[in-house]
Amino acid sequence: MSVQNVLNLIKEKNIEWVDFRFVGLSGKAQHISLPATEVDEETFVNGVAFDGSSIPGFRGIEQSDMVMMPDTETAYVDPFTAHPTLIIMSNIHTPEGERYDRDPRSIAQKAEEYLQTTGVGTTAFFAPESEFFIFDDVRFENGMNKSYFEVDSEEAGWNTGRKEEGGNLGYKVPVKGGYVPVAPIDSQQDIRSEMCNKLADAGLRIERHHHEVATAGQAEINFRFDTLTKTADNLLKYKYIVANTAREYGKVATFMPKPLFGDNGSGMHVHMSIFDGTEPLFYEKGAYANLSEMAINYIGGILYHAPALIALTNPSTNSFKRLVPGYEAPVNLVFSKGNRSAAVRIPIAAVTPKGCRIEFRTPDSTANPYLAFAAMLMAGLDGIKKKIDPRALGYGPFDTNIYEMSDAEKAEIRSVPGTLDEALDALAADSEFLTEGGVFTQDFIDNYIDLKRGEAKQVAIRIHPHEYNLYFDC
Repeated sequence: MSVQNVLNLIKEKNIEWVDFRFVGLSGKAQHISLPATEVDEETFVNGVAFDGSSIPGFRGIEQSDMVMMPDTETAYVDPFTAHPTLIIMSNIHTPEGERYDRDPRSIAQKAEEYLQTTGVGTTAFFAPESEFFIFDDVRFENGMNKSYFEVDSEEAGWNTGRKEEGGNLGYKVPVKGGYVPVAPIDSQQDIRSEMCNKLADAGLRIERHHHEVATAGQAEINFRFDTLTKTADNLLKYKYIVANTAREYGKVATFMPKPLFGDNGSGMHVHMSIFDGTEPLFYEKGAYANLSEMAINYIGGILYHAPALIALTNPSTNSFKRLVPGYEAPVNLVFSKGNRSAAVRIPIAAVTPKGCRIEFRTPDSTANPYLAFAAMLMAGLDGIKKKIDPRALGYGPFDTNIYEMSDAEKAEIRSVPGTLDEALDALAADSEFLTEGGVFTQDFIDNYIDLKRGEAKQVAIRIHPHEYNLYFDC
């Protein structure tokens, strides 16, 4: 979409405000709104200024001035504002006009540019499956003398005996019993459909939606794959529309990986493939799971670099509450066709040559999608460049249920890091694959590690309520 087309859209839709957005290191969107009457061609040449020192992990107060450079291709009408508003994503530049090397969106674009310089292919496609919970009530507090959280849902399995409903209507979702039941057990068909309608109006091609495995309103909506940066843009759009549609229904949506103890967490399985023009490069008929050697090497890169990669794809302390055995969590660093207990799965049902892809199941939605997708692509390309063979390294294929293997057999399988600190240690020790082609800078990686270690420390020094169960009467 050209600048003129955006200006025409502002007139056609009677837009009153233009909301310019960028993304910080956390992956959360930030925004500044300008009156539509103040937006003209010069706005897209000069950009929109903002204070970078107020964004964690960006710049110090002595270098605070930064500029959002709008990307007209991302424009869409906000479905929630009372005053007609147009949303436009932006890249971050310095006042001197240079692309800021800590801007996640610019890093994603540099990863796509690097792919084209390698001669491997022209385009990498990504498709995330971002799961979430829809709750009716969320309460949490952390203070000197108390710390707790409490969530509730009208369909939660723990509410079979609740009287506050004015007559309990039953049909609750059992623990691990929420995968695709019909109504009245699935009570959230309409809210998910409304989310999908709004997403479609905003430009996403919706493929399906359904209730997920966990009790208490776990859901999934799938949208069509696209190129790396566009998919990351779409994921921010997806999270924004899901969260605000839930709010319109008097509910709250969360993409937190593990909001409930004892049931499945929410992941973000990421499907990937590489094309050369219109030719799919991951397909080879008759090979294992119809995968080409290039695809096998790409998997090798993902699994070899996985401990470091996970610092970017699972970047929260809560991520590692999900990455534990027993809840369909992909903790085993192996690959397999169709096997959901493996970190890398190759979908084989109803797959065409152009649909041939790999699925990295470990990530979750606390990841900044621009950074996570860029890092996955860089790991896979390193595997192709170095011809890393996951079969020779003991990464599979494993086509049996790993959770049912003996302890001796499991001991031979490498697992994901157990904590965020372990993942950050791995990233500190293994980051060269990210800096190829200047995609990630060492400054960015060092700054990112420091920022995330600070988050981990905040959690580590706080008293956990379960410690009272363990130690109060010691």
